[in-house]
Amino acid sequence: MSLRNLACMLLLGLGLFSAPVHAQATFYVATDGANLPGNGSAAAPWATIEYALTRVPDASLILVRPGTYGGRIRVHGSFAQGVTVRSEVPYRARLRHDATVLTIYNDSANIEGITIEGFDIAHAGAGAGALVVQVQDGFGTETRRITLRDNILHDSFNNDVLKVNNGASQVRIVGNLFYNQNGSDEHIDINSVDDVVVGDNVFFNDFAASGRPVPTDTSAFVVIKDSNGAEDEYVGARNVVVRRNLFANWQGSLGSNFLLLGEDGTANVEAFAITVENNLFIGNSAQAMRAAFGCKGCGDIVFRANTVVGDLPGNAYAMRVNREGANPTPTNLRFFNNLWADTAGTMGDFSDTLTGDVGTFVLVRNGYWNAGNTLPNDLTDVINIANDPQPVTGDPRLPSPAGLVTPWWNETSGTFNGGHATIRAAFLALARAHGAPAAGGAGINAANAAEMPTTDLFNAPRDATPDLGAVEFVDPGILLRDGFER
Repeated sequence: MSLRNLACMLLLGLGLFSAPVHAQATFYVATDGANLPGNGSAAAPWATIEYALTRVPDASLILVRPGTYGGRIRVHGSFAQGVTVRSEVPYRARLRHDATVLTIYNDSANIEGITIEGFDIAHAGAGAGALVVQVQDGFGTETRRITLRDNILHDSFNNDVLKVNNGASQVRIVGNLFYNQNGSDEHIDINSVDDVVVGDNVFFNDFAASGRPVPTDTSAFVVIKDSNGAEDEYVGARNVVVRRNLFANWQGSLGSNFLLLGEDGTANVEAFAITVENNLFIGNSAQAMRAAFGCKGCGDIVFRANTVVGDLPGNAYAMRVNREGANPTPTNLRFFNNLWADTAGTMGDFSDTLTGDVGTFVLVRNGYWNAGNTLPNDLTDVINIANDPQPVTGDPRLPSPAGLVTPWWNETSGTFNGGHATIRAAFLALARAHGAPAAGGAGINAANAAEMPTTDLFNAPRDATPDLGAVEFVDPGILLRDGFER
């Protein structure tokens, strides 16, 4: 044996430097770990996620043990096959900071191929700096192939919970639970990006559950827009899919929406090539909003197979389409196979769409229900139920969502409010309770199959003669299937 190899063996035995990590597939981080002389093994975990990402090879799994990890975590690294950073026990690794908790950008190197999974991520408390998580390109570098999965993202005390902006691409936000943004900001701000999927998430607010007063000034749960025009590589957010999400328990501004496209009154089209499908928007709150869906100065939008159910007090039940500031006219808006069902019978206005604010649109084969009361028709609006040449106006047999239980995370019990052990369990319970039609519902077998996603809210296959709205009616026993994409 050479003297050099002998020296290395002695140093390893003393723990003075780490062994090469390429021989391991799984590595560990713990609150009682040490970056040096730790080696990332189960017996000698590292102390920080940030350090672990500098040490592991491609295709690795980093397991983060339970505990609270304070301070900013700068996520970086470029991995062709991908690296996953996962809370070893779901939701028991808590990430906290008095400013941005996770920053996923780097000005000196590309970031790609990283998944963040299973964490509880929030601001440390009042007085925090802006944003909980931010994903964006660096100056001259790319951030892409980033996945946020099965995380609890909540309680921003300054600005958005999650911001995806400035040229980031190939971002997947799937199976998370979001609640309690701050001020006139959002759960997710998707801003000047390409190829983003927002799917299988739960969005709601319950400020009291976090010991906070209800502010009634928060903005949309999700906004898709472009605030900075040509300052980055994209002019207009594009190729964004919002599918199979749950939106509930509005506590925000009476001028905002569950989902909003465009916001800042810019001269450029703020969002285009956007698909919104198989989402469930639940009106269970007495707090007024502008409309469930909003579109300002955007175009090439498909809104299909969504269900809006319950009482949504506000300016309009279904949508607001308009221009603000220097916005171009929204155009090429297509609404197919949706179900708008006001179970309280208070739908006084279907849309807020003034002449001059709406270009071309298609409204075909949707369901409309006002609990047996007259459906509204406002001649001052451009988009009315009367524009639909194939309306379905019978009772869809959806239950009232009054009494909905918000699934906020109870750290003490280790469950979500309502007794659910996982985000997916909470999602399924809410979807089954509030989105599934009963037998004989007017929307069953009533959709235009040519304009339908192949699966429904549960990611279960649609029938050959599909149903209106987000949920395909099946026997309740079969409904227990879960087609969640992992």
